[in-house]
Order: sequence, then C-alpha cells, then structure tokens
Amino acid sequence: MSVLKIEHVGIMANNLEASITFYTNVVGLTHLETITHTNGVIRLAFLSFPGSRDTEIELIEGYTGQVAPEGLVHHVAFAVDDIEAEYRRLQELKVNGLDSELTTLPNGSRYFFFAGPNGESIEFFQSTRGGRLA
Repeated sequence: MSVLKIEHVGIMANNLEASITFYTNVVGLTHLETITHTNGVIRLAFLSFPGSRDTEIELIEGYTGQVAPEGLVHHVAFAVDDIEAEYRRLQELKVNGLDSELTTLPNGSRYFFFAGPNGESIEFFQSTRGGRLA
C-alpha cells in the first residue's frame, strides 16, 4: 500500500486571516505559508504543529462551490496531553461552541468539542491508547 499518512485536512474559511489567527492562537499551530491557487481566486493557507510538518491544516478561502453548513469535514481532532488544562484555557479564551463539559469514553479517553471561526467542529482529544503522542 502506498498511502503513508494524512497529508492535510482542508477547511473552508470565510476570512483567511481570521482563521489563521484562530488556528495559531487557539489551537497552537504554526502558519507555514499562504498562496494563491493557480485559478487566481482561491487562497490557501497551510499550518502545522510546531516542529513537525507530518500533518497540516489547509485553510481555503474563495471556493464558490456548494458545501454543507458545517463544511465537507465533520470535525478535526487534535491530540492533547492535558485535556483539563486545555478545556480551562479555551474557557478563558471564550471560544464559541465549547462543550459544557468533558466527555469520558468507556476506555478512559476524554474529549470536548468547540467551534472554529467558520463553524467547523474542532475536537481536543486525550487518548488512553498507547503511542498516540510522540
């Protein structure tokens, strides 16, 4: 099989600059670059985790096709190492759509959802499965 990893997840953005700010300040990603697509209309911004470009987020501004209100991706999940600290941090930041409480799965993994600047669902997830975080 030649599929190696998730390269990136594309998220529609109404305002590219506001989305870059959100994903850098709230999620903690690093802005790598912003480019204009070859069609001259769509702008793309690529972000990754500090020190690692294994997986990237691609923000897409200017797409005029039809997408569902929540976008083509239901949610993007980010692994965190202290779910309670992250929940408190996002409460302090007053992010939109923050779940009213953490959810704990039967295996002990915990998560919560909140809304991105374009209505996309974002999940912070702390897994009990070994090997998830490097």
